[in-house]
Amino acid sequence: MTIDKASSPKHNNWVGPVLRASDITAGIIEAAREDNPGKTIRVNDRGAYVRIDAEVELILRRSTVEAALGRPFRMAELEVNLGSFAGNIETNDDHVRFYYKKAL
Repeated sequence: MTIDKASSPKHNNWVGPVLRASDITAGIIEAAREDNPGKTIRVNDRGAYVRIDAEVELILRRSTVEAALGRPFRMAELEVNLGSFAGNIETNDDHVRFYYKKAL
């Protein structure tokens, strides 16, 4: 059996959150597109969860999510709805960053 490395999650450079479907999902998608200009943001909606990813690095800023949702937002809300993620993760009160230290 051969593995198509381009489609295998273990052999690609796509990083980002896998969110449980919730009231913040649309705002997170909007923020991902705004906070990562020039990047292709993929959104795979599976009903119960939504995978949002970009190549090598994806940043979500609290202020951008707040603007998209039209209300205050704490990054802990993202963490509560985060079912999984691809790549490494760096979090603080102002942003979350999904990234690879070394791209394939």
